[in-house]
Amino acid sequence: MKISLKRLDDAFHFEAKNEDGLTVQMDAAEKTGGHNQGVRPTQLLLMSLAGCSGIDVINILKKQKQQIDDFQAEVEGEQENIQDAAKVFTDIIIKFILKGNIEPQKAKRAVELSMEKYCSVEKTLRLAGAKINHQIILNGESL
Repeated sequence: MKISLKRLDDAFHFEAKNEDGLTVQMDAAEKTGGHNQGVRPTQLLLMSLAGCSGIDVINILKKQKQQIDDFQAEVEGEQENIQDAAKVFTDIIIKFILKGNIEPQKAKRAVELSMEKYCSVEKTLRLAGAKINHQIILNGESL
């Protein structure tokens, strides 16, 4: 895997590009000297968690022949300073919001498999010390 990063302005606006030429823009907040032209790198990390686990959950449910009418995920993360410098994620909660003709036990199992076995981003964050919890909302009901 290879990523390239290019600075787009005289501050902190960057464009990251993968090997396929797909791009994501990042920037710092205005209070840090950025221009708010892209997501923060730490926000992108939480987005990556949602995307990685989302791919897993949808893939597992499709293999189980479940009808997914809608999938959404919401992620909240808390950070703490370490060594008076970097902030690390300490607590993260990811909420999976599913709609469709999906058996509740299959939704639970799909999320558990993603969180415990398949999601590389989850594993990376957990190994770095983040406590990650999840919730599942299926057709408006909490599981």
